[in-house]
Amino acid sequence: MFIDIHVHTRFVPVMPRRDGSTYASPDELEKFYQEVGIEKAVILPGLSEACSHGGQSIEELAQMAKTKYPWMIPYCNIAPEMVDNSAYTDGMERMVQYYKSIGCKGVGEVCSNFWFDDPLMLNMFAACEEYDMPVTFHISIRPGYRYGIADNEGLPRLELVLKLFRNLTFLGHSQAFWAEIGPIKSEQDRLGYPKGKIEKEGRLPFLMRKYPNLHGDLSAGSGCNALMRDREYAAKFMTEFQDQLYFGTDICSTRNFDFARNYISFLLEMRDNGEITAEVFEKIARGNARKLFGIKD
Repeated sequence: MFIDIHVHTRFVPVMPRRDGSTYASPDELEKFYQEVGIEKAVILPGLSEACSHGGQSIEELAQMAKTKYPWMIPYCNIAPEMVDNSAYTDGMERMVQYYKSIGCKGVGEVCSNFWFDDPLMLNMFAACEEYDMPVTFHISIRPGYRYGIADNEGLPRLELVLKLFRNLTFLGHSQAFWAEIGPIKSEQDRLGYPKGKIEKEGRLPFLMRKYPNLHGDLSAGSGCNALMRDREYAAKFMTEFQDQLYFGTDICSTRNFDFARNYISFLLEMRDNGEITAEVFEKIARGNARKLFGIKD
């Protein structure tokens, strides 16, 4: 069985994307999960000002997880520009405390387009650390370029944040995060899905080794590509960082079901072929998520 660390859904259909797709409903997700062996999933609600066509009620998500969909692990999604956030107010603390009190297990997917070390971001991270709420983030290459917290090549600003908030678990995600598993050859690597064998490790393994609070959300094409581009290195990477990695899909539409099914087959094949041990597979597939969120059942 798997736990999906990263997925999106809507209880009511929302505006379709340009390609005509829209989010899978909870019932569609539940049916798919039963087919492929996913027992629980972290639901990351959308914020309209970040990367969604419309906002999503966090309260509704928390309530539905309690009453109708017990396989859901609800997150809250907050942004540093909310509630007059500054170093002189307690708006972020009150907000994080409130969402934790109604059942949310973490914060994200944070997509606000500020630098990692912007004072507003730091205040938000401080509130998350105070209330022990893991943060799932998407990285952008710079402010003004689409959505995601901005950082430079080599992730120096993320490293500063990891130093400042050593008791806060950060779950990294997106192309600009996973491209750093190997050397960056051009800006295009940070924007997409670099190919080829990893002859020399990149900045990401260094950071994960140095900062145990940096964890890897292996969802989407970015996480999948980081593993599939070099199976031999992927086996070494998963083995070394077996306590810091999490399976995920980032399903945003029923169109993503085939991708998720193939990704699961890839990981099962690595286990069955002995490329990774059953213990490593179990931790990444579900064990680390169970530990992070205190899942007992």
